[in-house]
Amino acid sequence: MLCCLKILRRNSIAILDPNSLEGGDDEEGVFEGSNFDSAAVENQAVGGDDFMHTDDFRRLFVGFVMADTLVAMRWLDRKWHKVVEKKLIEFEDEPFGEIIVHGGNDISVGEAISDSRMEGMEQVTKVVFLLNITKIGDRACLYASDLVVVDIPEGITIIGNGSFHHCWSLKEIKFPKSLTKIGDLSFLGCYSLEKVDLLHTKVQELGKWAFSGCTSLREMKVPESLQKFDDDEGGVFENCSKLAPSDINIRDSNAVVFYLKTKKTKTHIP
Repeated sequence: MLCCLKILRRNSIAILDPNSLEGGDDEEGVFEGSNFDSAAVENQAVGGDDFMHTDDFRRLFVGFVMADTLVAMRWLDRKWHKVVEKKLIEFEDEPFGEIIVHGGNDISVGEAISDSRMEGMEQVTKVVFLLNITKIGDRACLYASDLVVVDIPEGITIIGNGSFHHCWSLKEIKFPKSLTKIGDLSFLGCYSLEKVDLLHTKVQELGKWAFSGCTSLREMKVPESLQKFDDDEGGVFENCSKLAPSDINIRDSNAVVFYLKTKKTKTHIP
């Protein structure tokens, strides 16, 4: 039986500490002595699929993700592991608290700018990607203004249109080797972004306004495979004045990319 279950607090979300978990197979012990202990509340939560639909389970799941302790699920028995896996899919592309689980689906313009979704996305600080997806959907993380770091897994080849549009706090992006295309407006308005390293990727195409408005962007490494970029209506790097010397027209994407490819140092500090 699990014992000494420790609950931490981070931004009002209960987080499990895996260091306090001691092996065992009794699923009832998962919640013993915690805020999730069914014996501690008037309306007892039942196990299995029924419990999966309760807010207690959602908080438990968010706790695992935010603490980067999904590995702690190894202490749970097979039944609970399957329940958590099922819950992961149920969360798909719906912001809950500080996380969003992305399943590669496009989000329509109407949904992306709806009041309810925008309010939810403003709380998101972590993106979890489901396995076996090859594209980050259009507008998947639009308006996730508190998102700071994104680690895009291998296997993803396309970053969709507007995927991280107006993620104002975004500072670090880890791109996979498999990446071949960054869509229109993908990182538009990410004005905290200072560095982009695509050198190890297979990127061939940058979409319209892909990095437009990234006013802090001062370093970018691009691969030789990059050959196509949309220069219409201002280009890929509009308002990225720190990215290249003043004698290079920042609205001329061809000129900027040529500069990035040929300069030994790809850092420009005016």
